Amino acid sequence: MPATTVVLFGATGDLAKRKLLPGMLHLHESQLLEGLRLVATSLDDLTRDEFLDLATDAIRKYSKREVNEEDLREFADRVHWVPGAAGTQALRDAVLESEKILGPEARRLHYLSVPPNAALPVVHQIKEAGLVERSRIVMEKPFGTDLASAKQLNSELHKVFREEQIFRIDHFLGKEAAQNILAFRFANGLFEPIWHRNHIDHIQIDVPETLGLEQRADFYEATGAYKDMVVTHLFQVLGFTAMEPPHSLEPGAITDEKSKVFNSMLPIEPSHVVRGQYVGYRDEKGVSRESETETFVALKCYVDNWRWAGVPFFLRTGKRMAESGRIISIAFKEPPRSMFPPSSGVGDDGPDHLTFDLADRARMSLSFYGKRPGPGMALDKLSMQFSMQDTDWAGAALEAYERLIYDAARGDATLFSRAEGIERLWEISQPLLDNPPPVRPYKQGTWGPNQIHQLIAPFAWRLPFERPWRDPNVTGA
Repeated sequence: MPATTVVLFGATGDLAKRKLLPGMLHLHESQLLEGLRLVATSLDDLTRDEFLDLATDAIRKYSKREVNEEDLREFADRVHWVPGAAGTQALRDAVLESEKILGPEARRLHYLSVPPNAALPVVHQIKEAGLVERSRIVMEKPFGTDLASAKQLNSELHKVFREEQIFRIDHFLGKEAAQNILAFRFANGLFEPIWHRNHIDHIQIDVPETLGLEQRADFYEATGAYKDMVVTHLFQVLGFTAMEPPHSLEPGAITDEKSKVFNSMLPIEPSHVVRGQYVGYRDEKGVSRESETETFVALKCYVDNWRWAGVPFFLRTGKRMAESGRIISIAFKEPPRSMFPPSSGVGDDGPDHLTFDLADRARMSLSFYGKRPGPGMALDKLSMQFSMQDTDWAGAALEAYERLIYDAARGDATLFSRAEGIERLWEISQPLLDNPPPVRPYKQGTWGPNQIHQLIAPFAWRLPFERPWRDPNVTGA
């Protein structure tokens, strides 16, 4: 693979400090991107030394691995700094300087860690600097705010970059646990035959957050939970969960199957959506006193194809909730219970579930009923659990952004979104955008408005879990 110059726009921003800079240090250390060099730029008027101080402090603070100071110094030597005020020519000169070191075959990866309204100006800057050739571009969400804006954005992008050069990022799909869905489902004869409406009752994708706005009021007021999280994250996870078996693991084959899921989704019914706003949101700095922006959304949707017809998918996400989590839960249909006595306990704790935890620990759990030891037929809910941390190769796992930078540099679009898929998701969202249900208040530290229970009835939300994940390092867990 050719050496790569990563051109990081917005290099002093929060995402860069928390995820991108620590991630690039690890890609350098691991030699996965051998010959990696960084051209960093932002609107801040800093010297190179000032930027390096900021970057190294951020890496020490936010890296989830022990930082080797020698590796950090070596990485810093590979950084070129271009303040935004220096202009387009300075950006071009820095990239060419990097490529003199890397050689004429070096590739360029432009990472746009910038606000949505700055994305197209940066694209035009890249064009003016003559840096489109041999390059790929990583775009952060949101990809428009409705169908018309998504089409306009894609049209403008395609004037500069070909579709195969554009990598629309969803960090949820960069997590090991998300990719494990493919391995778990398609590599095991135990599960693939029952991944079907004949055996699956319903599916939940639940991404609550304890965080609030985190100084993003201007962005959030214009976006809300649905546009910020559902279209760009939760629907992408749904596509991975519901897709048909691809004919291979090639990027095009997987993306084609995910697109088929989106094309089969029915338009979102406003009556199947609960919107909420946490109490105190309107007191946040930058938020209107009359704001109707939702900080919470739960919905029911359907994939109308042969595999999933009639199976409801329940999606939920929100700010200032009781816990943070990233859970996919598959609820299996229950068998007849006539052979068990009424007091046996069968069915008391709901159906059997297969649960994927997409958080950084990458865990899976299969719950089922088993007989309680002793006389009679009393049943309890049991579970088998797997955690990446329990394996010898836990340390080999890449952080989500590391994996996605690595894949984009290699041109592997498996975990990224295509223009047609994004536009289709906005198309099925249009009925909701045109006629949103009222925003209902919910207390901070809860699971959302009470109407969520009516939405999912006769089922129940899996979060909060009736039992915690077991920790094998704790006695008795």
